[in-house]
Amino acid sequence: MQSFINQYGYFGIFVLSVLSSACLPIPSEIAYGFAGALCTNALTGHAQFSVWAVIVVGTVGSLVGAIIAYEVGRSAGRSIVDRWGKWILLTHKDLDAAERWFEKYGAPSVLIGRVIPVVRSFISVPAGLAEMKRGRFVVLTTIGSAVWVALLTGLGYAAGKNWSHVSKDFHAAQTPIIIVIVLLLIAGFWHRVRTVRRHNAS
Repeated sequence: MQSFINQYGYFGIFVLSVLSSACLPIPSEIAYGFAGALCTNALTGHAQFSVWAVIVVGTVGSLVGAIIAYEVGRSAGRSIVDRWGKWILLTHKDLDAAERWFEKYGAPSVLIGRVIPVVRSFISVPAGLAEMKRGRFVVLTTIGSAVWVALLTGLGYAAGKNWSHVSKDFHAAQTPIIIVIVLLLIAGFWHRVRTVRRHNAS
């Protein structure tokens, strides 16, 4: 990822931002942190990026990826459940529940979800499924994404010449986090299988 950013510059940051917001768990923490470190002269002897430019490019890329995921959820959600619901473990009852939930908590969930690792990659799909108003979705996603990108870029900038050490520490901490997430996903998957089977049986 770091070599990708080094090679493609701002375009690389934009592409990674789009992918990380379009349901692909790209570790944006490393991407923006590294880009922030490249805003100093500690790694290459000169500042390769501008902090403000990284924030703008990262925010725009995140918004583009989020809109793609949102539109997929909004336009194809019901038809996907009709065709492949039993395979992707979704029912119309789930979609109805998602709509009701987003009617009550949609705004804060989108805003806060944009600054939570992993969740930020997927929060746009249920927002689309629930047909959250596009204008509100775009505004909240932009704010949340800007905060996330600015925070990580700022941390990378502050790390500066210590980025290599910070990156190694992050990778070390990432392993137990990934293990916990995988275990939770397995438990959630098994629960969904049982729920969908009961729904189909009834």
